[in-house]
Order: sequence, then structure tokens, then C-alpha cells
Amino acid sequence: MQDINTVGILSKPNVESAPEILAKLLAWLNERGIAVHLDLVSAHYLKRDDGIERDHVPDGAQLVIVLGGDGTLLSAARAINGRQIPLFAVNLGSLGFLTAITVEQLFPELERLLRGEHRIGLRRMLHCEVFRGEEHVASYEALNDVVFTKMAIARVIDLDVYWGKHFVCKYKADGLIISTPTGSTAYSLAAGGPIILPQVAALTITPICPHMLTNRPVIVPDSGEITVWARSGDEEIYLTVDGQVGQPLKRGDRVVCRSSEHTLQLVRPPKMLFFDVLRQKLKWGER
Repeated sequence: MQDINTVGILSKPNVESAPEILAKLLAWLNERGIAVHLDLVSAHYLKRDDGIERDHVPDGAQLVIVLGGDGTLLSAARAINGRQIPLFAVNLGSLGFLTAITVEQLFPELERLLRGEHRIGLRRMLHCEVFRGEEHVASYEALNDVVFTKMAIARVIDLDVYWGKHFVCKYKADGLIISTPTGSTAYSLAAGGPIILPQVAALTITPICPHMLTNRPVIVPDSGEITVWARSGDEEIYLTVDGQVGQPLKRGDRVVCRSSEHTLQLVRPPKMLFFDVLRQKLKWGER
């Protein structure tokens, strides 16, 4: 990792402890001659007027520090936009599968990182494109998942799903989740999907409350494309990316999902492995 002379900081809004943590963090970075780019939320916490839009926080930075939860990290992943800048994610919330560094570990782990003793976890992104006939309507990058849900109350949606040229299923359900291994511990897990280790090159197709109880989650290699055809009426289906951005779909729209060329670099605590996180966050039994 290159020398760090500039750090971007992105914060979750409405966190009572954030101003104190930010003040200590900026003082720590200033003592080491490291400049900072603050997003608008961080600047607001510190009553400063030099905050910038999140998409520009990584510009010229060698590290981005995220103060918040997994939702804040997901928005930070979009702000990184494929640039190979490590994310140092500090959990200010309660669950946080991705934000594994605690507030108590913040400065010891930063010291370790500056000494080059850190560990980087690579997380493959999911690329999603929306087509309306021959028209390319939109493109998205997701860290966790792409979700198709119903917009009307008490109405199931109809989706045709293919993996490559292979027809998978005609789903009639409340929704459908296309998940990365990273997203397997998010919405997909809540919908009954499997937990997949981050190193596994796979995607998961998880139906949400399917009309046919025999419809189960399917794991497919990420070497192929997953194509989802919207078969319900116009604007009866909503496409959501990482639970934060998206758009309504029209009947006949085609959504193509494939493994992205981009990976996200996550700074991980050196002694915490994936199953350690599962035991801690899901309250699994210890040895």
C-alpha cells in the first residue's frame, strides 16, 4: 500500500457519539501530517463548512475511513466507484457484518495500518444493467445485492430468470434477490438464503416469499450472467440496488447482472476471520 498523506472520511448521520470520535480522529491524523477530505455529514458534526459531496471524498485520497454501519459502507463503496482505495470501516451501529472494526480498535488498527501490518479483504462487486427493448436504460454497481420487489400492496410479481442461456424459473413471488457472497449475510440471509464465504466465486438467486413453496435459493457460478425479465405490469416491480438506489421497471424490461470488474478493498482486523464475525454477529455458539 502506498504512503498515506490524504484520508477521506464518510460518516453516518444522527449518531450521538460521532462528533467526539471525529474530533479525536482528526487530531490523530493531524499529528501525523495527514490531510483529510470530509463528507458533508462529517463536516456538519464538526461545525465546519469545508464538507464535500460523498462522490468526491475519495479524490486524491489513499484511504477512506467510514464511520457508521454497513449502510454507510455501501454508500461509500459507490463513492469509491472502482478506484483501488482501501476502506477502513468502523462500526458505530449494532450489527455490522462489513464494519468489523470497533470504536475501541479504531486507533490501534490505524497504527497497524500505517506500519503496513494490515490485512485487506477483496470483495467482488455486482454489475447490473437495465434494458428496455434495445435501449440501455441504466447501470449500477452493487456490493451486496440487486433486489426486485413489488410496488403494489398484496400483489405478487412475475419474473423470468435465466443463468446464461439456461432457463432457471418463472418466479411468482413477493420479490427476488440477486446476491454477491458479501450480500449473502444481508437481505438474502433474512429471506432464507445461504451464507457464502467471500472467497467463493458465486452468486445467489433467492426468492422472497415465493408462491410455490418448492422454490428455493439457487447458487450459480459468477462466471455467467443472470438475466431477469419483468413480466408484471408497468411499474409494478421496483429494482433496488444495495437497498439505497434504484428505479421502477416496465413490463418487458430486462435486467442483466454479472460479476463486476471492480473489487472493493476492505481493511480487516488481522485476528478476526469470517467465521469469527458470524459467531459474534449471529450469536453462534463458541467452542
